[in-house]
Amino acid sequence: MSHAISDELLKRFDIPGPRYTSYPTADRFVEAFTEADYVRALEQRRAGSLALPLSLYVHVPFCESVCYYCACNKVITKHHERAAEYLRYLTREVELQVQHFGKGHNVSQLHLGGGTPTFLSDPELEDLMTMLRRNFTLVPGGEYSIEVDPRTVTSQRLQTLARLGFNRLSFGVQDFDPAVQKAVHRVQPAEQVFALVDTARKIGFESVNVDLIYGLPLQTPESFARTLAQVNELRPDRIALYAYAHLPTRFKPQRRIVAAELPSPGDKLSMLSMSLDAMSDAGYVYVGMDHFALPGDALAVAKRQGRLHRNFQGYSTQPDCDLIALGVSAIGRIGATYSQNAKTLEDYYDALDQGRLPIVRGLALSRDDLLRRSVIMSIMCQGAVQFESIELGHLIDFSTYFARELETLDGLVEQGLLKINSAGIEVTATGWYLVRAIAMVFDKYLQGDIDRARFSKII
Repeated sequence: MSHAISDELLKRFDIPGPRYTSYPTADRFVEAFTEADYVRALEQRRAGSLALPLSLYVHVPFCESVCYYCACNKVITKHHERAAEYLRYLTREVELQVQHFGKGHNVSQLHLGGGTPTFLSDPELEDLMTMLRRNFTLVPGGEYSIEVDPRTVTSQRLQTLARLGFNRLSFGVQDFDPAVQKAVHRVQPAEQVFALVDTARKIGFESVNVDLIYGLPLQTPESFARTLAQVNELRPDRIALYAYAHLPTRFKPQRRIVAAELPSPGDKLSMLSMSLDAMSDAGYVYVGMDHFALPGDALAVAKRQGRLHRNFQGYSTQPDCDLIALGVSAIGRIGATYSQNAKTLEDYYDALDQGRLPIVRGLALSRDDLLRRSVIMSIMCQGAVQFESIELGHLIDFSTYFARELETLDGLVEQGLLKINSAGIEVTATGWYLVRAIAMVFDKYLQGDIDRARFSKII
């Protein structure tokens, strides 16, 4: 895998594009999709697919301090009493949900994201998990994960998280260099992270993920090489390596970043290239896009066995299933629909005070959307598309329906990113690094769309 992707390809595909946690992507949602549409989808699920497991996502928006690079929906506050009010409204939202499709549905995947979920106190986290278990059934063997800010947890808190049923942790590290941490307003000593990961292993968490970002202010290829060496020493089960997208007009916290301190495009590509080499040399499996895992981790095993899936939280080992999204700005999926909650606490609370689910926009997928979603998710998760499977599932002739797309793919074949034969499309080892670019060919909404700056870079 080392040097599988050349500098020429890195430069050629240094372009923005969707991450395809869904298709169509969230920027295509419309306000014409309302609570009534969502309730209809819930009731259809209740009538036809009770046995299928659910995925739950709970958004906790609060953070004590702002990280300048952050593009997430969050509320910066040191007033922890605000969490109690938020949990009351979360409870109200769940009660409204189960009124429409019943209690006790099996859940095989739960993810707490933010913001900072560990902004909640131990008793508040316990209350939250008790409330969820009162309304849903968390099945044995499921994936139950929480995002952790190392500055907000201790060894004792990790013990509490395990007792509450969490079996996966994701630590936001970004960079170990003190100067870079100061520049992005997120100072956390490496020793603190190492101690927490060591404790998590002793407790018995099934998987520990570490998030890294390249392209941050004051980063250099040399400084990031030191961070990579420390991560190799830490040896988490999974690594997520993200490219920093500087979009200060869209994300207010990024305006505090000094643009002159950002690494040059050449240095940024160099950091990516050395990261790919370092992780390959350390024995990590390239799962896809920006995710790496040790060979024994469930994510790497799922990729080898062709069981990889993708949802709004990224790659998953769990079957493709409906997602109930809870909390401000949370995005869910029920059947052939997507929906998103209100993005501000004021609007979120107001809807629930009126006895309404806080749905503000979404999308009912068309036949073409469902077809293209199948193709794009096959590319993103399996690295292959079987023509016959798509044709039987959607009653089309692939070569006719996608004649334009197949012509475009010929150029990617010449660049060594994929192979095409009469049976289907197969992504090459090099193509996996640029899998978003391959998937983009089938994105009808991007065809003729020249405004792609709202997306992150694909590598």
